[in-house]
Amino acid sequence: MNVYDSSRIADMLRNQGYEETAKQQDAELVIFNTCHIREKAAEKLFSDLGRALLIKQERAAEGKQTVIGVVGCVVQAEDEQILKRAPFVDFAVGPLMYHTIKDILQRIKENKTHEGEVYTDFPAESKFDYLPENKAQGACSYLAVQEGCNNFCTYCVVPYTRGVEYSRPVEEVLAEAKRLISTGSLEINLLGQNVNSYHGEDKNGKERDLAYLLHKMAELDGLQRLRYTTSYPADMTDELIDCHRDIKILMPFLHLPLQSGSDKILKAMNRRHNVEDYLRIIEKLYKANSELRMSSDFIVGFPGETDEDFAKTLDAVNKVKYIQAFSFKYSRRPGTPAAVMENQIEEKVKKERLEILQNLLFDYQDKFNKSCIGRVLPVLLEEKGRHKGQLIGRTPYMQNLHVETNSANLNKIINVEVVEATTNSLSGKEL
Repeated sequence: MNVYDSSRIADMLRNQGYEETAKQQDAELVIFNTCHIREKAAEKLFSDLGRALLIKQERAAEGKQTVIGVVGCVVQAEDEQILKRAPFVDFAVGPLMYHTIKDILQRIKENKTHEGEVYTDFPAESKFDYLPENKAQGACSYLAVQEGCNNFCTYCVVPYTRGVEYSRPVEEVLAEAKRLISTGSLEINLLGQNVNSYHGEDKNGKERDLAYLLHKMAELDGLQRLRYTTSYPADMTDELIDCHRDIKILMPFLHLPLQSGSDKILKAMNRRHNVEDYLRIIEKLYKANSELRMSSDFIVGFPGETDEDFAKTLDAVNKVKYIQAFSFKYSRRPGTPAAVMENQIEEKVKKERLEILQNLLFDYQDKFNKSCIGRVLPVLLEEKGRHKGQLIGRTPYMQNLHVETNSANLNKIINVEVVEATTNSLSGKEL
């Protein structure tokens, strides 16, 4: 979602006459798009802002103006801290307000001074109504269909920073998808903080779910690959599961966060599923499509997590055999219920558990990648590799693969035989 937001901000600025530059030293405008899921990301912002200030001062000495802006979830969560810790920031807007940037920049230009304001409203109107038409930047595009979350997991800031769930109308999504396809997209990844709770209205005002939207997307001429992320287990309906059987362009890879293998911890997290529910969903998915493989999110060291709870997480991993996963130490986020829970886990214990979990996850990832040796996979080539004549792309399972091939194949799908595999990537030869 952050990648999508950044690209939409860039689209908006291009329409105002701005051009992207590779070096921050050359930029008249620098915008930091931020995430507040973990403390490390938030602290990195202020470190980056410090470096941006030095560049701003150097440019000022040369008579050049530099405008610095901050957008995203850190602004929403720490609005007062932004200008207190970095008073040189010219403006800061939350993730639902970035469509106002063009007006803010116009005021700065007219007044010839920085705005010095923070905007964190939850507007009644949708930001999508004010954004320019989205166009493909390559063969793979993100398309936001849902934003916000109503689940209020006790560790998560998203409901507080992104607001309640909002789903874009079906026809609006399809129109954007058609533009993306017409400008070069072969693959579209539908995005949402809780994408499978999608409930957008169709042209007749009838509320539709994600399964309906996926079928409509599959009817679009020219679309060759379809994905959606991130899903919430309790919202995996039978109709959505059947999509993995019936929609041929829906890729056989699904990100479905479990977070913990302990029912006690899941309850403390306010997750609306238990481990048995989750495993039953996985079983249904595998039955619908035997080629389907899973990835997940895990949090270790959540308040109250015992060695037994952690062992149950390892057990769940051994049952599902994820081919990829994101795993993190629990990070206390101000304003969330978990931040003030008793029985906070020592940093040393969290670190040890994370290392054990990641070793297990990497082992399954490595085994799956090596099981692909000898297979022929369709690969969407998205960028040039480090070596001459090399392109890098992604398999249906989101694995990075590099192959020697003609540069004309960039942004195309070609068949590749996998010849080598490591934990993190594959290499192959073109057929």
